[in-house]
Amino acid sequence: MRWAQHAPEVYKAMIRLDTAARQGLDPRLCELVKIRASQLNHCAFCLDMHTKDALAAGESVERIVQLSAWEESRHFYTEQELAAIELTEAVTVLTDGFVPDAVYERAAQHFEEAELAQLIAAIAVINAWNRFGVTTRMTPGHYQPGQHK
Repeated sequence: MRWAQHAPEVYKAMIRLDTAARQGLDPRLCELVKIRASQLNHCAFCLDMHTKDALAAGESVERIVQLSAWEESRHFYTEQELAAIELTEAVTVLTDGFVPDAVYERAAQHFEEAELAQLIAAIAVINAWNRFGVTTRMTPGHYQPGQHK
């Protein structure tokens, strides 16, 4: 299903929300967060999109490849990035319960409150996009970097 064609106002609102959520965040960090959430949610379309956007933003192939094993590859990422990735996992996989206080506190140590609010928003938005992509079986492989910005 091409859900954006059938629910164009929702799609437009999601685009606006996505744009607002990214404000003030480093573009490469934002792409790492989007890739990690998309890995966890098995959204092939979003993985295709955000790996291409990350590369276009100057991210390295090595760091993108290692992201699915970030806990064993911590040396590839800054402490701030690790806190963001860990928070992304906690927010994305809520089936285990609440976001652990220690995870939230670690993120709060590395981000100002306004940045942390934006980061949480970015995580929530990519999770929403993932749900559209996975549910409607959006096909990966055709996205060009920056196509939806």
